[in-house]
Amino acid sequence: MHLLDILATHPKPADKGVPDWMLGYFKRRSISFANGDTDTQTHVCWLQSRNFTIDLRLPIESEQVPEKRWADYSAAELRTLGNYEGWVADSVWNGETLAWKNEVALQLHGRWQEPAYLHRVGNCMMEFCPSDAYAEDWRLQPSKPGPLVGLRLTREINKTTGQQIRRDGGLITCGDYAALVLGRPSSIASSDTNALREMAEQSVGDQNRLSALFEFETSVAKGSLADGYTIQLSTRPDRQGKTLISLDGFRLADDPDSLTQTCTSENGEVIERHYRIDTIETEIPYAQHTSTTAQARQWFNAESETLCRYTQPCY
Repeated sequence: MHLLDILATHPKPADKGVPDWMLGYFKRRSISFANGDTDTQTHVCWLQSRNFTIDLRLPIESEQVPEKRWADYSAAELRTLGNYEGWVADSVWNGETLAWKNEVALQLHGRWQEPAYLHRVGNCMMEFCPSDAYAEDWRLQPSKPGPLVGLRLTREINKTTGQQIRRDGGLITCGDYAALVLGRPSSIASSDTNALREMAEQSVGDQNRLSALFEFETSVAKGSLADGYTIQLSTRPDRQGKTLISLDGFRLADDPDSLTQTCTSENGEVIERHYRIDTIETEIPYAQHTSTTAQARQWFNAESETLCRYTQPCY
């Protein structure tokens, strides 16, 4: 079955999770730190399902690493790759803060430890951390109203070889956007801060070691459930511009909270993916506006000649 068929025949909205105003694809417009500095250039993507988050953080395009064989990367390029960030984690909303647990990440240590105080006005969602170390300005990316599908990957099996090749991950489709996380086949233990970039630098020329270190993907894509999604940003240089994931081959599992997908890899091997359903919702508005009071609307209309003098949408 195509994922659209699952959507039509098996909608399964989550019975709890984050509110509607937090759903969808947000890109960070800026992060401001306690020392007075601000970053407006790093690509930071946040896609939110009802109960889990996918996050991707990359340098600007001119500083991203091109596709090569792992053994052909220089130490400097490997250090850059070792600073890429991508993860999926369960998100817990208590009505005041959003916290994350059970993170599956490219990095070998958690770089972002604090929960988030969140407030949204229009398409702007502001995030403050309890320590006041930083504040982040997130912008909901424009999308037509559309489905929200959140699936947590629980395992991926190569049916051709019989090997289990993934242990965790996730897929979110939200209107015009989608994101995919495929965790490593096996964990890499380290208690050191920034161990990934250090290990990568020390593995120059070692095809097998580097392949194991970077056998992890977080990709963000644009498109639709009907036509598929094309990757715009990814932790994997070889995945840029490719199809995010096949949307065919799904079937209902015996467990009503699960789906199974069978697809074919690029080298012709049969892959079976098992997902836990977070939510399958037929339509979310992904609205760029938020509500306010009648008094505030009256004030805005009365003062709009100056308030709207230079306004424009900002994403």
